[in-house]
Amino acid sequence: MSLKMKNKNQDQFSIQNIIAKGTKLVGDFFSDGDIRVDGVIEGNIETSGKVVVGKDGEIIGKLKCSNAYFEGKLSGTIELSETLTLKSTAHIEGEVVTQKLAVEPGATFNVSCVMQTPVKDLNNGSKTQKTA
Repeated sequence: MSLKMKNKNQDQFSIQNIIAKGTKLVGDFFSDGDIRVDGVIEGNIETSGKVVVGKDGEIIGKLKCSNAYFEGKLSGTIELSETLTLKSTAHIEGEVVTQKLAVEPGATFNVSCVMQTPVKDLNNGSKTQKTA
């Protein structure tokens, strides 16, 4: 792989989208990169990267990503392929589907939660999702 191609691939995964404090986004938001929310998003968010919601950040809608780190609020649905981390200031209401969950004391977590674990398929060795 050439250096130019290697740098292009690294840049693609280091892209971060920032919704700053005081910003309100209404509508669906799709990205290949990471997302940081310090403002308000009303709508659906989907990314192959991670989502970080700061203390002043709020999501009203559906969030679908690999990992999420919350200090702020979410009212709606979270669907993660890996880990949900809630800091003590987080306030989450709705439905959650995730593989791993980390909650600090003080966080509000009023949800119906489904924990999924990857299970190896014995027939072909690939991983599949199993609902706990």
